[in-house]
Amino acid sequence: MGKRILITGGAGFIGSHLADELLTRGYDVRVLDNLSSQVHGHERKWPPYLNSEAELMIGDVEDADALAKAVRGVDAVFHLAAMVGAGQSMYEIRRYTSANNVGTATLMELLSRNSVERLVIASSMSVYGEGSYKTSSGETVCAAERSLEQLRKAEWELFGPDGRQLIPVPTPENKTPSLASVYALSKYDQEIMCLMLGAAYEIPAVALRFFNVYGPRQALSDPYRGVLAIFASRLLNEKPPMIFEDGYQTRDFVNVYDVVEACRLALERREAVGQVFNVGSGNQYTIVEIAQRIARILDKEHIQPEVTGRYRRGDIRHCFADISKIRRELGYEPRVSLEDGLVHVASWLEGHVAYDRVEQASAELTARGLTV
Repeated sequence: MGKRILITGGAGFIGSHLADELLTRGYDVRVLDNLSSQVHGHERKWPPYLNSEAELMIGDVEDADALAKAVRGVDAVFHLAAMVGAGQSMYEIRRYTSANNVGTATLMELLSRNSVERLVIASSMSVYGEGSYKTSSGETVCAAERSLEQLRKAEWELFGPDGRQLIPVPTPENKTPSLASVYALSKYDQEIMCLMLGAAYEIPAVALRFFNVYGPRQALSDPYRGVLAIFASRLLNEKPPMIFEDGYQTRDFVNVYDVVEACRLALERREAVGQVFNVGSGNQYTIVEIAQRIARILDKEHIQPEVTGRYRRGDIRHCFADISKIRRELGYEPRVSLEDGLVHVASWLEGHVAYDRVEQASAELTARGLTV
């Protein structure tokens, strides 16, 4: 019998792929999930893609009794359970804070009495806010931001004190966090809590900052998570992807198969303990390019993206990963190209029904004054 690993949120997109990877590697896997209706639908059934070899437990990380049963007898924990979505977090403040912050606190209180050999916490690139920038003369800019006044004028790029446009560069782990949403705040709280209490109670802990993860099994009907899945949902319903600003903001899209490899390395490598790592592809793509690529692969090129020219509070302009640290210290190397990854997603999408709720979510943000 291999070591037993608990994955909180293990019925979700990343968690289910991680379960597959660990089971293939000879680990025993236990999944704890509350089967949130926002992700799994109102019937709240175990998804059919979940590996039958995993031990399944329905429960919430905020429920100390359910979590205590899940933690009992495990050798390591991947803490993936969380509410996800920057926009929604700005008005469902209590729900996000409870699920993410209180849920993590409940887990850490249990682990302080029942230590494990490794704890891996899923954090997010959202903790950075804006990514890293340099001036035209090559100087690093530590805290670049856009003013509300310039956003109202549709001046999307960032500028230095000299008035010249800043140049986006890969964002390393040592960039000072700049928290622009309740979601970002909660993810930073999660990683700091796990690393701090991990050190205090001698629980070897690792934090992974995921960039924009995509791949099969994304929740197509959840309008708050996964820009690629949101775009695919719109296109499958013969509607244009909605793009904020001018569409030339850039992100790092990393395939879920590369992400679960990074998770496994964080579990197995001693060098990972006590550290924070970016998990990305190391590449950058504009949002409009992503929309066009998905449309082409889905044979929906006749549907052009709708560039709204609007801004959501908390959005950032450019952020893509510097992955030199995880490459150097854990031997991580992303293997799935964006083109191959999108082809795989397109194949998976065949026969899937996507309920488009993007306009409803956008209206909610607008009604609350969260769009400009």
